[in-house]
Amino acid sequence: MWNSEKWPIQDPTKLQLFSLNTPNGIKASTMLEETGLPYEAHRVNILEDVQFRDDYKKLNPNSKIPALLDPTGADGQPLAIMESGAILIHLAEKSGKLMPRDARGRSECLQWLFMQVGHVGPMFGQFGHFYKYAKDKCDHPYPVERYANETRRLFGVLNMRLADHEFLAGEYSIADVATWPWVAGIRDHYAAFEYLGADEHTHLMRWLGQCEERPASQRGREVCPL
Repeated sequence: MWNSEKWPIQDPTKLQLFSLNTPNGIKASTMLEETGLPYEAHRVNILEDVQFRDDYKKLNPNSKIPALLDPTGADGQPLAIMESGAILIHLAEKSGKLMPRDARGRSECLQWLFMQVGHVGPMFGQFGHFYKYAKDKCDHPYPVERYANETRRLFGVLNMRLADHEFLAGEYSIADVATWPWVAGIRDHYAAFEYLGADEHTHLMRWLGQCEERPASQRGREVCPL
């Protein structure tokens, strides 16, 4: 099985998480805490570019976090998994938790999971980049305006869904686990709730509070701290 001097594995029978508590990292650690599956956490400090090491790229060829190494995989053999959405699905199927088993419920859950992966994460991330990190590098307001407007639009989509649903796909699921860290990140990391008018989306704010109150969410966001 894979091993590394940088991130030595202590118990090869446990799931191995390689992460940092960014929104995508928090998704994986929170799901592990929700499932109760035994795991070891390895801090991958992407600010130091360690994700570009050859040993890490064997886990994630795209040099991103998180990555998960399952010693028994789906067929009894070690399996490395990249992409946070794929990790959530794998853990849901492995544990039998946080994904509906009926066809309709599973479909709705996966739709909202992929909504986060394809829209919420990329757009919120681009907004944060231009709003916080590239303010002094752009002499035109267009990048911030473009991604701020798209972030506001997505807040509205989520708020409308949550107006008549307690959670995104029925009961609390991997769709929620995937999404709440990104909404929280707009508040905590980019300090942009006021700028974006987030508090106007009352159903979204109610849902975010419920997600953050979960003990697994509170534990998960402390794993592999920045």
